[in-house]
Amino acid sequence: MDAFYVTLRIALVFFLIPPGSSTCLPGCSCTDDNLGRSLLCMETSMGQIPEDIPHDFSKIRIENCHLTELPQGSFSKVSALEFLWLNFNEITLMSIKSLEGLARLTELRLQGNKLTSVPWTAFQDTPKLKILDLKHNRLDVLPEHALRHLPVLTYLDLSFNQLSIISKDVFINWPLYQAADKAWGKEGLVSNVVLALHDNPWMCDCRLKGFVEFVRTISAPIILMNSYLTCSGPASKADKFFHEIQLKTCMKPVASAPEANITLPLGANATLTCLVKARPGPTIQWMYSLKIKRGFAATETHIDEETVTSRLVIPSLHLADGGLYTCMANNFIGNSSASIMVNIPSFNSSAPQPPPVPMLSSDENAHIDIRIAKQTVYGITLEWYAVTDNPAETWFTIRFGKYDSAKKETIYISPGINSYSVSDLLPVTKYEVCVSLKNHPPRDGQCIVFVTGSDISELEQRERLIHIIVIVCAMVLAVPAGMYACTTDARFSCGERCMNLWKKRRRYGQNLQGTERQGTFDSLQANSEEGLCKDSEEKPMKRGEAEERPKGGSAADLY
Repeated sequence: MDAFYVTLRIALVFFLIPPGSSTCLPGCSCTDDNLGRSLLCMETSMGQIPEDIPHDFSKIRIENCHLTELPQGSFSKVSALEFLWLNFNEITLMSIKSLEGLARLTELRLQGNKLTSVPWTAFQDTPKLKILDLKHNRLDVLPEHALRHLPVLTYLDLSFNQLSIISKDVFINWPLYQAADKAWGKEGLVSNVVLALHDNPWMCDCRLKGFVEFVRTISAPIILMNSYLTCSGPASKADKFFHEIQLKTCMKPVASAPEANITLPLGANATLTCLVKARPGPTIQWMYSLKIKRGFAATETHIDEETVTSRLVIPSLHLADGGLYTCMANNFIGNSSASIMVNIPSFNSSAPQPPPVPMLSSDENAHIDIRIAKQTVYGITLEWYAVTDNPAETWFTIRFGKYDSAKKETIYISPGINSYSVSDLLPVTKYEVCVSLKNHPPRDGQCIVFVTGSDISELEQRERLIHIIVIVCAMVLAVPAGMYACTTDARFSCGERCMNLWKKRRRYGQNLQGTERQGTFDSLQANSEEGLCKDSEEKPMKRGEAEERPKGGSAADLY
């Protein structure tokens, strides 16, 4: 009978214990003390917060367990939780509802994780939080209202993070600071508040002015764990203490150009100079025809903390490089600009000519192969190969523009250069580009005609390539250049025929001059490929038709 009563008592004990109280997570230990029941998990490869945590814990300590995130409602079932330690894990993400249901939480420690930001509104669910430890993370931003939902916080550790700029309003807007400012004169109403802000890469420029002044005025009951905060930059203030520096008010950029109008000959190297004063240091970009210059080299020289000189170097000026250049400078306060006009006299003016070079006779049978090597969102890149007696001394002339334009842009290319880029192409437009010997008009076959595709909007145009949809295959067969220009966007049959005919001509050396009728293209719509590939038996083009064809077009940027 005694054995029966003992067994009954044990069964009653287990029956009266709330569910979950008698269990502990695998690899963890559970203890009871005067603070309540505790869960301790050390160096256990969890990977994520367990879903079956017993509900009666008041203290949870999970460290070195490879946690990577705190999802929504991570501990919402543990409503009695007061102390939560998650140090030395690999937490990179914290949900805005990760602290949901923890109304009794007073201490949260996240030391040694990989947090780059914290959802500060998550602390709306922890109105009693007094201790927040975030040291040794990767926080680089502290929003102005970060502490709004921490009215009773008495310990905040943000040391050993990546904070470089903080506004003093972070602390001015802190409810505890506002209330304490009124009550601190009354003894015993407010306890000490400890702040740890050291070992962050503080950037001591004008943006930190308010915070530096705030730190200087801090006094009890606010206590800095380490009051000797130091600057990491700029170079002139590196390693200096906050109390040793004086910071100026921020200022929007003021840009100016020592020379606002310059005139240089073709082929010369141009250096455009822009002087900018700003606090903090500005970002500087050079614009040409409202587009950022991508191909030219811009260098910056810092004269002092607030003055920068930017120089844009344009090598070997072409006519297309003439125009208005704008130096744009901006910082978080505002922006400013300065413009420089670059004038390049044409060869018909009195401007100095490039040095004379040996020229090939117009009767000499020079061979030039030209192709469209690359298409970009802005235009095309040409490449050509020339067979001449003196390739190292041969200059070339490029004529580029709209096919039906009476004037075309003329660019002179010095020896040793065999490529050229044109940009700012318009959609649904027919263009012609010709490469010939310097100062000689292009021969039949030394021009490529192409049409750009349709475009819906400027935004879409920048998100996809301006594709060349048709190439006049007739140009492939003309002599003496024997050039070819078939792109991947042309109809395959057209491109295949273009290439086959060109190979046939090169193989047998046939003189096919005039065997293709170029005039058929003039009546085509931009999106049409019909009639572009004609058989060699078609009616030959008259010589006069080729001679009367327009030779010029609009200017194109050189990149």
